[in-house]
Amino acid sequence: MTEEATVLESADIHKIMALLPHRYPFLMVDRIVDIQGDRRAVGIKNVTANEPHFLGHFPSAPVMPGVLIIEGMAQTAGAICTLATGGGTPQLVYFMTIDNAKFRKPVVPGDRLEYHVVQTKKRGNIWRFDCVAKVDEAKVAEATVSAMLVPRDPV
Repeated sequence: MTEEATVLESADIHKIMALLPHRYPFLMVDRIVDIQGDRRAVGIKNVTANEPHFLGHFPSAPVMPGVLIIEGMAQTAGAICTLATGGGTPQLVYFMTIDNAKFRKPVVPGDRLEYHVVQTKKRGNIWRFDCVAKVDEAKVAEATVSAMLVPRDPV
């Protein structure tokens, strides 16, 4: 395991924000509790009632939109890519594909989402991950996602 991976074994929101360009309300990972090099990671999202998407997504019976669950899985995968390429290198991780997405149970305020992400393929700057989202050990969603690392434009 690399030194950077050891640092990220218990990444809080500040470390995640240093790795990912996402910010509120689009940052869908609060913590990464385990990462094993460029192979796998577990990210955490604490779902709260005051998140903006609940204002319009069934306000009387709030349900987290499935696309945001997939986004959280993709962001966890993006943290793996960013860390594996040096963490501070001038690259962005662009989400490319979603395959075999399935939603098993609704996610509601008060749930603690766990994103389990496993790299299945890496060829050049393209990465592929199998992802599962769980609440209380029950699978709530799954998908295969791929991402591409691209140079960040100098600003």
